[in-house]
This record gives sequence, C-alpha cells and structure tokens, in this order.
Amino acid sequence: MQPLLIFDGRCGFCRIWIDYWKRLTAGQIDFAPSQEAGDRFPQIPAEEFAQAVQLVRPDGSVASGARAVFETLGRERIYESSSWVAASSEAAYRFIARRRSFFYWVTRLTFGKRIEPARFALTQWLFLRLLAAIYIVAFASLAVQVTGLLGAQGISPAHDFFGRIGTDLGWMRWWAAPSVFWLNSTDKILVGAAWMGVGLGAVLFIGRLERLALVLLYVLYLSFSLAGQEFLSFQWDALLLEVGFLAIFFGHTRTTQKTIAWLYRWLAFRLYFLSGFVKLASGDPNWRNLSALDFHYWTQPLPTVVAWYADKLPRAFQHASTFMVLAIELGAPFLIFMPRRIRLFGAWLLLGLEALIFLTGNYTFFNLLAAAITVFLFDDQALRGVVWTPRRVREWVMSEPARTGRAGRLAAAALTLLILPLGLTRIFENVTQKLPAPVELLARYTSPFQVVNSYGLFAVMTTERLEIVVEGSDDGQQWRAYEFPYKPGDVNRAPRWAAPYQPRLDWQMWFAALSDYRTNPWFVAFAERLLEGSPQVVALLAKNPFPDHPPRFVRAVTYEYHFSTWAERRETGAWWHREPHGEYLPPVGFRTAASK
Repeated sequence: MQPLLIFDGRCGFCRIWIDYWKRLTAGQIDFAPSQEAGDRFPQIPAEEFAQAVQLVRPDGSVASGARAVFETLGRERIYESSSWVAASSEAAYRFIARRRSFFYWVTRLTFGKRIEPARFALTQWLFLRLLAAIYIVAFASLAVQVTGLLGAQGISPAHDFFGRIGTDLGWMRWWAAPSVFWLNSTDKILVGAAWMGVGLGAVLFIGRLERLALVLLYVLYLSFSLAGQEFLSFQWDALLLEVGFLAIFFGHTRTTQKTIAWLYRWLAFRLYFLSGFVKLASGDPNWRNLSALDFHYWTQPLPTVVAWYADKLPRAFQHASTFMVLAIELGAPFLIFMPRRIRLFGAWLLLGLEALIFLTGNYTFFNLLAAAITVFLFDDQALRGVVWTPRRVREWVMSEPARTGRAGRLAAAALTLLILPLGLTRIFENVTQKLPAPVELLARYTSPFQVVNSYGLFAVMTTERLEIVVEGSDDGQQWRAYEFPYKPGDVNRAPRWAAPYQPRLDWQMWFAALSDYRTNPWFVAFAERLLEGSPQVVALLAKNPFPDHPPRFVRAVTYEYHFSTWAERRETGAWWHREPHGEYLPPVGFRTAASK
C-alpha cells in the first residue's frame, strides 16, 4: 500500500494542482477524489474532505492541509524545520482553500490549465545549437582578421603583448592572463586556433562530444580574448565566455537541468537589468528626459540602413520608444522569476527588444547571444510542438531524466554558490564601492577567467558623431582616403549590414574617435603598418588607395557626421552629411637617410 492523497474532485483548482503533483511524484503516491474514496475512510469526517486534502499513510494515520502537501512532495523536513514554518504554511493553506475559485483563475492566468514539472531537455538542446552557431560565427570572424589585428605584422601583435606582460608576471601569468598562446602565438597558430574553434563549433552543433567541445571552445575563446587586447574587450566577448562556461555543466539529469536553467535565468536578469540600470544611474539627462533615441540611431558605432529610416520617425515616437526601452530593461527582468505565463510574456518582451536592436545596429553576435540566453525563460512544455527537433531529441525529451545522485547535487550546489554571489557582486558594484571581503576576494581571483561579468551598454549617450578618416600621401600635399568595409566614410554609401560578423577594426575606430591618438597606442601602430604597407592590415580595409606601394605619409582627420535628411537624400543620393572637424593624427612618415 502506498500513501493515498484524497482531494475534492469537484474543485477545479484542486484538479489542476493534483494533476501537477502526480507528475512530480511519478507514481510514488496514489491520488483519488473524495467522492470516490471517502467512504473507505470513515475515521475522516466528510466535511474535512471539502476543507483540505487528506493524506492517508500506509500505517493508516492521516495528515491534512499543508502537512499533507509537504509529505506528498517529499518536503516534510522543510515543514518540520520549525514551528514557524509549519504555522505559516497552514495559515497560507487555509487562506487559499477558502478562496479556491479566485485562485483557480489566478492559476489559469499565471500557469494555464495544465501545469507540468519544469523540464529543460529540449531547451538545452536548442540552446546548444544556438551557442554552437554563435561560436562558429565568432571564431570564423577572428580567422579572417586575426593576422591583421594580432599577427606579427598586425596592429597589436600578440607575441609582443605576451612578451611585455610575461616579464612582470612570471609564473603567475597562467592565472592572471590564462591563455594557450603563452606557448606559441605565431600567425599560423593564431589562424589555426581560430579555425579549430570553427570546427569545434560544428562538432557541438551536430551533438558529438559536447562536453569536450564546450571545454575546448571556452579555453580557446578565453585565450583569444586575452591575446586580443582592445580588439576583444567588448561586452559580447565577455558574455560569450560566461555563457560558454555555464554550458560546460549541462547534463541529462533533473537537478543539473534545473540548476543550469536557473543560472542562465540569473544571467539574463543581470544582463538586461544592468543594461537599464546603468542608463539611469549614470545621470545622463538624455536618458532621463527620454531624448536618447534622438541621437542613438546615427551616433551608434555601426548603424544599419534600417537605422537611417528609424531616425526619421516622429520625435514623440522616439521619446515613447526610449521610455519602452527603459521599461523593458528595468521591468521585464523581474518577470523572469514570476509564474510561468507571466515569465513567458517577459521573455517575448525581451526577445522583441533584441530583434529591434538587431535590425537597427550591427552589434555582432551580441543580440543573438542575448536571445539565446532568453530561451531559458521557456521550458520544454512551451517549446514542444513549436521547435522542430530530430526524432532522437523528441524521444529524449519525452523520457524521464535520471535522478541525480549525491555527486550531481553537490556539483550543482557548488556551481550555484560560485555564480550567485559573483552575480550579486556585479550588480552591487554599480551601487557601492565596498563589498564584503570574502566576496571581493572571490571576484578578484575569478575575474581573469571571466565566468561572471558586468554588463550595460550606452550608459552615457553620445550626442555627436566624429568619424576618423585615414589618409595617405606620396608628397604630403595630395591626400587619398582609405575606406573601411563597414564604418561610415563615403557619404554616398548606405550604412552596411555586418552582424553577426564583427569587423573589429571598424568597431575600434568608433571608440578611437571618442578620445585622441595619445590614448590609443594601437592607432599609431595602425598608421605605422599602413606606412609599411602590411598586407595583413591592408586586408582589413575595403579600399587601399595605394595598391602598388605604401604611402610616404599617413594622417588622420575627423569629420562630424550626421544622417542626411529626406531632402538631402532625394537631391544628392547621400546617406550621410559631414562637416570638417579637425586633425586627429598629424602627418607621420618614416625617417630616411636624406631626412637625417
């Protein structure tokens, strides 16, 4: 004889939750409506069945109300942990039981008519495919740029970088700057490692050697992020590392699936909430008076052609859109921890925001990665029937995950104890400079591995766009401009689409324009490579005005850019309007024997 839970069969609220408990208990508890089984237990007064559920134990003893629910779900230790827990649980049970009709509609609204135990096998499978695709894009983007950026004849050679910091760090370099490129950072190794990342991404995508592939992908991208210096210091690089690290701990057991899903939800909360929080915490008036989108579309690093049209929308619409951005970033993250239907509503708000950002700005794979994390706001019940999956995946999803042993539970607990406090640290460090010493120590020693990071773009809105135009000359009088593949240059060229590919030099040029060349040593090195005619660096450009020989002189000037108006577009065909602003880098060239 198994324990038997008797409930009011005429209660719709009861039937929804009893059906859910049946799935949770997996046949370890029998269930029966009081209208059918009540007569078998004359020791229980009939009126008791209408007031509370009754759990008849194998020895014939009876528990009712909250106690019966805790025992049914195997949580009696929580109930017995203190008299306060027991008393408050019984009070809450009585409150709900007297208002079952109301809570029936609350349940329908928040969970639906059918509640299933949260499972994430399909969610996990879909997410891994998305993550694999993003890894492939990220490494392929590096493979075609890495020699120009980090190679021996590149702008910021990785070999020189490791040589500089290795002298000071000694053996601690493996912890302070963990990278496989300490061993070798020649051009062939850098390119080979990038293409190896593409191959590992493909292995992950087809579902082979998943954990090994995830470990190697994380190690490789961490190595590149440190070797890449300013060219791989973007928030999406840090986010990919954090996402990739968590994915290493995926498993097929119930506890690991739920733990990793909740940790990804915790990451989604931090990513979105901090993105909104920093905008208001910065004190920037353009966010507070809702005028940020008056500037954003044309001042962002690499706008798309859609941004040109979005910039022409009425000002009142732009201000309403700014308000919606802040409302979604600050409000929707809290829906992540709400009941199922409310959480799904929040997920669609966040996905909609990411889609709009993707359409109007070239933020590489950032929006795709944020959307992939948001997938964990769904569960198998929400995705089943919507997402196409192979037969073996459907069978796996329909099967019951194996119960986790003690080792699995300990691993899940240890990971949670690492990620949760570090995540809180990243939130609170935006508010206070002082953190508890143990947490601050943990954050310091784990920061080189970028397993938990801080996020938040455009805390302060740029209200003007200065574009650097790099020019070369053979005589110091006649200057010819270099053209970049994606950043604004020729005013008659429409903003180009790049995402999810990231032209890292184009991106870095936007940041360089926010200061001067003295604070950007890499820019001086870039000019030097143009004077040398480095094929690897020239390959990063769209147009080389000196195809036969490098120029004798290089300089950089700035222009103030703004999207053209409807009238300018019709009359001239120009997408941009620009005005000279000033000098960025004075003319430079190599000294010759004659000049000496």
